[in-house]
Amino acid sequence: MREVVVVGVGSTVFGKFPERRPDELGAEAVRRAMDDAGAEPEDIQFAYSANLYGGMVIGQAILRECRITNLEITNVENACAGGATAFRKAWYDIGSGLYDIGLAVGVESITTSSIVGKLIPPAKGDLAGELGMNMVGRWAMAQRRYMEENGVSLQQIAKVAVKNRRNGCLNPYSQYQKEYTIDEVVNSRMICDPITLLQCCPNSDGGAAAILCSADLAPKFKRKPVKVIASVVKSGDYLYRSRSIGFSEMTARSVKEAYEMAGLGPEDIDVCELHDPFSYTELAHYEELGFAKPGEGVRLIEEGVTQIGGKLPVNPSGGLESKGHPVSATGVAQIAELVWQLRGEAGKRQAGNPKVGLAHVLGGEVTELESGACSIHILGR
Repeated sequence: MREVVVVGVGSTVFGKFPERRPDELGAEAVRRAMDDAGAEPEDIQFAYSANLYGGMVIGQAILRECRITNLEITNVENACAGGATAFRKAWYDIGSGLYDIGLAVGVESITTSSIVGKLIPPAKGDLAGELGMNMVGRWAMAQRRYMEENGVSLQQIAKVAVKNRRNGCLNPYSQYQKEYTIDEVVNSRMICDPITLLQCCPNSDGGAAAILCSADLAPKFKRKPVKVIASVVKSGDYLYRSRSIGFSEMTARSVKEAYEMAGLGPEDIDVCELHDPFSYTELAHYEELGFAKPGEGVRLIEEGVTQIGGKLPVNPSGGLESKGHPVSATGVAQIAELVWQLRGEAGKRQAGNPKVGLAHVLGGEVTELESGACSIHILGR
């Protein structure tokens, strides 16, 4: 495989924009990535576009708005891991030598979709989901088990929400720009015991894009390249959470493969963007990613390790809880945040002087599967 680098990234502000079509949001993100790289439409040789609710051939609609046409455009759907999957496929096509320069874009407009105002419905054939075990209910069960097994209180879990909401206030792309206290998080409206409203990510609209190329072509562009050191996407494991309902074996296996690909370990990661649809999941992912031993993830939040300024800042963007979660855009938005962090361009939320960053996202969580997909990307400068 050839060395692949990221030479441009772009994102919209995340929020609720019912007046904007998905292709408009995606095109804004692509134009920003093109401007960031100093790329022209004719430079792009292929593209992968991720979307869940926007309709047919949305990638073509997005790129038409950017005058990028007459090339291979592939649309992918992998739930929350869709954007990360698009990025992975772009990385692979360049690394294998099929193409030299390509684009990955993810976009979602929940407020214009068929599920606006509703919980995400269960997949057809998900019997437990159709009988009432929705996504929030399953995660609530997992959180309760995690709390009981590890002696973790709701106040400790709320510290994750407090951290990420504070980080979001430093991010101009973040959907929410408001800080909360532990008491406000704990006492916010109950969604599914023990998960309260301020422990949850919101429904969001937005897009994010990244331009990748082979390392030898990087000097053509105006930005210092960021290396893609590892790229892993795994599909669902049907032995559902055999260790514990609160532990993702898929994340643990995926990150092990990524560490081996990169020749690194968890101790080498300087900044991390991970999948936090609920506050508790961030603590669990600390353990699954190897940042803490099983049951000790809470120690990282208690000791300030994962705050901006800590030894391992996690979700300096605000994460899904504060920045927002436009499903298919999230994986590419994580890449954009890591690129900004590694370039030293993250402004008030800059997490020191990181050399290596890790992005993690899960997609398609349903009752009979551990997860539909898990993606790990490791970037470096």
